[in-house]
Amino acid sequence: MKLKQLESVLGDLEQFSNPKVELEQYPTGPHIASRMLYTAENSFGDVSNKVVADFGCGCGTLGAAAALLGADQVIAIDIDSDSLELASENAVDLELDIDFVQCDIRNLEWRGHVDTVVMNPPFGTRKKGVDMDFLSMALKVASQAVYSLHKTSTREHVKKAALRDFNASSAEVLCELRYDVPQLYKFHKKKEVDIAVDLWRFVPKRNQGRGI
Repeated sequence: MKLKQLESVLGDLEQFSNPKVELEQYPTGPHIASRMLYTAENSFGDVSNKVVADFGCGCGTLGAAAALLGADQVIAIDIDSDSLELASENAVDLELDIDFVQCDIRNLEWRGHVDTVVMNPPFGTRKKGVDMDFLSMALKVASQAVYSLHKTSTREHVKKAALRDFNASSAEVLCELRYDVPQLYKFHKKKEVDIAVDLWRFVPKRNQGRGI
């Protein structure tokens, strides 16, 4: 599937009608989601025929993109039952086979095999440090790679934490993107705000020497 086609399909997914501010629920737009997964597959081979987990799946956009790009299995995890219901409906509409799990990522006890984790974690503006909780768990679960979005302003902090504290052998910013945050909540004063975000690729340390 070509990038333009992937973005078009993702653009038709249903989004949050009543997002929960305490969970920092912001939809991952089709422009960013398509480029994120397309890069993971076409530059690194981390999606097709792989087991991919979507942490904090929300509406299920990243998981759907992974399935559309040929993932062998997609596991979508979220703490919010409403999000999982919406993501499940989106998967049914696209005739995609995705497994859904309700769980707080921070309490995840994963026993199965996962090659790649993809995620757009909360930025940590409501619950300080939750973005790092997601990253820490992702690097424990993934055997091959983690793709994640983080505010560009936190770049040095994210890199230091990944390499020093979370057992990453490499932490690379693949590109800087503009994240369009629509006016979803009452405290939003503007109709839309652009936030600079980094698309990261992390490799767990245990993969050193495997040529991954």
